[in-house]
Amino acid sequence: MADREMMEAAQALLDLCVRKKLTLGLAESCTGGMLAAALTEISGSSRVLDRGYVTYSKEAKQQIGVASATIERYGAVSRETAEAMAKGVLANAPVTLSASVTGIAGPDGGTREKPVGLVHFAVAASRSGKLIHHEHHFGAIGRAQVRRASVLRALAMLTELAEGEDFTN
Repeated sequence: MADREMMEAAQALLDLCVRKKLTLGLAESCTGGMLAAALTEISGSSRVLDRGYVTYSKEAKQQIGVASATIERYGAVSRETAEAMAKGVLANAPVTLSASVTGIAGPDGGTREKPVGLVHFAVAASRSGKLIHHEHHFGAIGRAQVRRASVLRALAMLTELAEGEDFTN
């Protein structure tokens, strides 16, 4: 499933997490579980990956902690929803790091305000409370490529957060 670049990024993240004794939880929408799949392609990933939620529907997002008012006001594809998804993982799973991905992979579903290729990412750390959001416009590069690029971006953000945080306390 995962290509070489994805496998290398996933392996690097897993190795870092093992060294730092970190665990991961994920909430994925437009990637539909591809982030979890990239990690679980690697033997031993169960030492790090605790769980993943595929929150494709609004209801699924609400069940992990995204308020219906957040979705109504900002939409399922928004900074606010991505951040709430990442916080919801931390609230619902005994993990040290979380990541969320929500976007419009296409080819349908885009609007002028939220075009195809728009993806919001959030990563969060349970101990420090640090939360990082990125918004990326991949453009109409094709559904498969938006999803692949989103997985790579999420892996990079998790790696960046894990490298920058002090988890010794």
